[in-house]
Amino acid sequence: MTAVANDTDTSRPRAAARPRILANGMSRIRYEVKTYFRSPDAVFFTFLFPVIMLGIFTSAFSSSGDIVPARGEAGVSVGAYYLPGLVAAGLLLSGVQNLAIEIAGEKSNGTLKRLGGTPLSPVSYFIGKIGQVFVTGTLQVALLLVVARVVFGIALPTEPEVWLRFAWVFVLGITTSALLGIALSALPRSGRSASAVILPVVLVLQFISGVYLQFYLLPDWMQNIASVFPLKWMAQGMRSVFLPDSFAKLEVHDSWELGWIALVLLGWLVVGLVLSRITFRWIRKDG
Repeated sequence: MTAVANDTDTSRPRAAARPRILANGMSRIRYEVKTYFRSPDAVFFTFLFPVIMLGIFTSAFSSSGDIVPARGEAGVSVGAYYLPGLVAAGLLLSGVQNLAIEIAGEKSNGTLKRLGGTPLSPVSYFIGKIGQVFVTGTLQVALLLVVARVVFGIALPTEPEVWLRFAWVFVLGITTSALLGIALSALPRSGRSASAVILPVVLVLQFISGVYLQFYLLPDWMQNIASVFPLKWMAQGMRSVFLPDSFAKLEVHDSWELGWIALVLLGWLVVGLVLSRITFRWIRKDG
């Protein structure tokens, strides 16, 4: 009887701590979002960048005519074709690029060391960062779609089932990007070198994953490399939302492969979660 009572008593502090961890995480989300929008470089290079790129692509290449999946079939404008890739890129920028650089900077300037000396749980810290990415990513996509529709006249889907597909691709993509961003923050040796380490990785992925170049025109070896990483699947999922079904024949296996999109993104989500747990430290081990 005594042993049972002791077990129960031991579990009570842990159970009582869970609401506090969640409450601290919610509080961190508000703080992280405010901090994000007070940083001009983060707002420009992660929040507004896809909107700017959509304007550039639409203005520069609209005179070349519509992009068609096959001769004799209806096509879409250049802006409409590039919109899905830029939506996916926005998720990558909000999660991977933003968090990897931001957390590396917090390690370098002593912010994480100070937080490590407080009762703040790493789980609450993660909730704050992931919540920030969800809020800013949602606002970013909403702005991008409004600009696409209002400014450039790009037609958006009207079918509820298509928007449901958008929702799960968005949630998987943004969560995976956020966790990978936390994991990759361990790579830079300092906050000063973070941009030099992270930006080339993000930029190369965008070029080989069908964001800035039409994916079906890339050589097979480049498509195969891109298929290893999540951005290609995020972009493919968004193309299945914003492009007509006739464009599925331009994909590698002539279909949207929605099942594979879900499996690959779930796989990378687990990888990001494990790596985040293994690599995250309030203070770097090397000092």
